[in-house]
Amino acid sequence: MKFDIKTKIYTDFSSFEPLLKKWKSDNETIVFTNGCFDLIHLGHVDSLLNAASLGTKLIVGLNSDESVRLLKGKGRPILNIEARTTLLAAFAFVDAVIVFSEETPAGLIADILPDLLVKGNEYAINEIAGYDIVIKNGGQVKTLELVPGVSTTKMIKKIKNLD
Repeated sequence: MKFDIKTKIYTDFSSFEPLLKKWKSDNETIVFTNGCFDLIHLGHVDSLLNAASLGTKLIVGLNSDESVRLLKGKGRPILNIEARTTLLAAFAFVDAVIVFSEETPAGLIADILPDLLVKGNEYAINEIAGYDIVIKNGGQVKTLELVPGVSTTKMIKKIKNLD
């Protein structure tokens, strides 16, 4: 069996739009989540799997390298955009990965108008980028429990302390 995961990776919304239109015409339940996903860990897998279980198609908005640097600072991302898109697309339960360069995915969310917008419960609903546009268009916004004690920042600190 051969997998072509690159077909799940989109560098912008316009290249993804035809597939989105097909999914919507097929009445798929579209779930959207986003993040930097720098150094994939158990918490990422758990959140993505839970998000995917809420619908029939999971779209992951992925911060570009420049966007990650703005949010996380010097030295980040650890993994470049090609590595991060490939790792996310390798998950069978992820249907599309779309790269965005802005600080938040609000514009991408407004273009997609998912049925469900999902983030970790470290955010209040009204702190989630795009929550207002999703609700205004009849969608739902949900938060998911996080795996306790797991984060990329904690992983990086642990690695740095090994010397």
